[in-house]
Amino acid sequence: MADDAVTETEAWLRIAAAPGLGAARLEPLLAACGSASGVVAAAGSTAALGRAGVEAAAMPGEATRRALTEPDSRLVGAALDWLAAGAGHRLLTWSDPGYPSLLREIPDPPPLLFLAGRAEAVGGLQLAVVGSRNPTPAGRENARDFARHLAGCGLTITSGLARGVDGAAHRGALEAGGDTVAVCGSGLDRIYPPAHTDLAADITSRGALVSEFFPGTPPRRENFPRRNRLISGLSLGVLVVEAGLRSGSLITARMAGEQGREVFAIPGSIHNPLARGCHQLLRQGARLVESGADVLSELGALAAAGLAAPAPAGAAPEAPPGTPAEEPDPAYQALLEACGYEPVTAEILVQRTGLTAAEVSSMLLILELQGRLESGPGGRYTRI
Repeated sequence: MADDAVTETEAWLRIAAAPGLGAARLEPLLAACGSASGVVAAAGSTAALGRAGVEAAAMPGEATRRALTEPDSRLVGAALDWLAAGAGHRLLTWSDPGYPSLLREIPDPPPLLFLAGRAEAVGGLQLAVVGSRNPTPAGRENARDFARHLAGCGLTITSGLARGVDGAAHRGALEAGGDTVAVCGSGLDRIYPPAHTDLAADITSRGALVSEFFPGTPPRRENFPRRNRLISGLSLGVLVVEAGLRSGSLITARMAGEQGREVFAIPGSIHNPLARGCHQLLRQGARLVESGADVLSELGALAAAGLAAPAPAGAAPEAPPGTPAEEPDPAYQALLEACGYEPVTAEILVQRTGLTAAEVSSMLLILELQGRLESGPGGRYTRI
C-alpha cells in the first residue's frame, strides 16, 4: 500500500510500532504534519519532513522513518484484523476525543490504546485499586468491599486483572453494577492470567479492557512496569490494599506520586508481612484510609484544589469527563436545589428528587469533585 493511501488508523498503528518515537518527538511531528497519516506520508525523507515544517531537533532517525514507511506488515495486519473481529474492539489515539484526558497528561502517554468493551468506561472518574497477588483473606475482602462501595458511588475502579487484589477489586465493582477498567500487560487477545478469562469477559461487557501492547503480545515480565504507569495515569488516585515490601504495587504507587496523583494505603497488622508495603507508603506520606468515605473525602479535596483534571498549558480548563458543565444539567441543578445549604443525607435527597439511590450517589460524588457541595459527618451533604 502506498503511503499516500494509508488510513489514519493504520498510520497510528505504524507510529505506535515505530522505535524511537516517544511523546517528546511525536508531538512536534504531529503538529507539523497535521495528522498521523501526514506524519507517515512525510516520513520518506528528511527533506519531506523539513518541507512539512519539522525542525531538526524533532527529526526522526532513519530506523524510525523506515518503520513508518516500511512497517512490520504482520504486526500491523494482526492489529487491523483484531479491530475488525469484534464490535467492541477499537483504538483510542491522541487525536480521539475519547482518549483519557488524565492519561494524556503523564510524561510518556502511549500514542494509542487498544480497547475491548465500552469506551465510555475509560472516560469516567477512575480510582486505581492495587495490591498483592497473594493477599490474606482480609486483604481480598477489603479490596472487594472498597471497590464495591466506591463503584456504587460512581467511581470507575481501575486495576491490572492480576490474581489477588486486582481480581477482587474488579469483582467488587461489577457486583455494585459499576464500571471497571482492566489495564493489561499483554495483547488483549492474550488474557493473563488465563484463570481470569471469564472475569475479563465480564469486564468487557460492563467496563473495558485496555492495553498499549499490540494483539499477539505475550505477558512478558518487562511489560508490567509499563502497564503500571497506565493504571496510575488513568486514575485520580491509587489505593494500595495490601502489599509486601517488594510488591509491584509499590511501583504503581511511586509512579502515581511522580504523576501527581494521590496515594492511599490501608494499614494492617504489624505482624502481617503484606502490610509492610502499605506502612512504608504511609511513612512516605500516603493517605491512611479506613473506609471508602475516607477515599471520597480526599478525592473531593483534590478536585477542589484543581488537581483532578489538569489542563494543558494555554488551554481553558475542562471539567473531568462525566461531570456537569458550567451550565449544569437540569438533573444536577435539581439535586443541588434539593440539597440546600443545610446538611442532608442521600436518603432524603432520594425522597426529594425521585432519583434512584445509585443515581443520587453518583451525582453527589461528581458534584463534590466539582466543588459544588461538601460531605460531612454522618454521610450528610451541604451545598457550597
